[in-house]
Amino acid sequence: MKIIFAGTPEFAATALKSLHEAGFDIPLVLTQPDRPAGRGMQLQASPVKQFALAHDIPVAQPVSLRLDGKHPDVARQAHDLLLEIKPDVMVVAAYGLILPRSVLEIPKYGCINIHASLLPRWRGAAPIHRAIEAGDAETGVTIMQMDEGLDTGAMLLMERVTIESDETTGTLHDKLAAMGGRLIVDTMHALEKGALHATPQPEAGVTYAAKISKEESVLDFSRPAIELERKIRAFNPFPGAAGRFGDALVKFWRAEAVSVPRNAEPGRVLEANAPSGVLVACGEGALRLAELQKPGGKRLPAAEFLKGFKMEGGHFD
Repeated sequence: MKIIFAGTPEFAATALKSLHEAGFDIPLVLTQPDRPAGRGMQLQASPVKQFALAHDIPVAQPVSLRLDGKHPDVARQAHDLLLEIKPDVMVVAAYGLILPRSVLEIPKYGCINIHASLLPRWRGAAPIHRAIEAGDAETGVTIMQMDEGLDTGAMLLMERVTIESDETTGTLHDKLAAMGGRLIVDTMHALEKGALHATPQPEAGVTYAAKISKEESVLDFSRPAIELERKIRAFNPFPGAAGRFGDALVKFWRAEAVSVPRNAEPGRVLEANAPSGVLVACGEGALRLAELQKPGGKRLPAAEFLKGFKMEGGHFD
């Protein structure tokens, strides 16, 4: 079976690696154009492109696939390439480009997507972040037949995983990436045997996982501590939750929500010492910050952080 793979970040690279190791024929990989990254803002290939080139898989990086968009010539070249290959199926994982109907209809068996949630919950761009932020007890991976909607296609396979109390987006990402790689191989084997069964998504329970913005990362300490603790885990490792302390934007990487016996102004630093760490009042309860980072500094345990950053009696805006 001839598979075209479309994806960009590490989550997708894990799936591509699984398909490659399973021995499937992958004549082409589609991925986003190289982007500036790092302190020097040098152009950097996506994880998917890096894997493909390391394993001699041809790569194409169109900026658009829409024939009626801003780059019709580029889109036409990509369409012609896909038509020439005559793929049986296209596997898509966090690609980042919209697939128009003209592309969805090229593969014999259409386009199949690996989505990191239990659809129809958390359709959209940031399902892992939003599941943790919302306090979901579980999430998982859904393998879906793509249509023109936003993650609205029929479900082919699904697997669940518990979201642990200390789960971060980083740790959950790695679990779901491995799960997605395994499930897409199972899906391709089932497709070869004609044993795939599609189930329409239920109409109830639809939620949308909006893209994460850096503006969201600054905590509002008038909110309950339990909400902020989840947000810190959800935004670890990107974009990192933070609070404004004077002129400094301090990032928070680990925290615990605790109850406090006294009322205090939200954002007020109640404790800032080596044994107790940094305790900050919230709208309900307080956050005990266990790992922090000052601008230009390293992530440090609270006791180490406080040696070079005074907070006693201070306030987060």
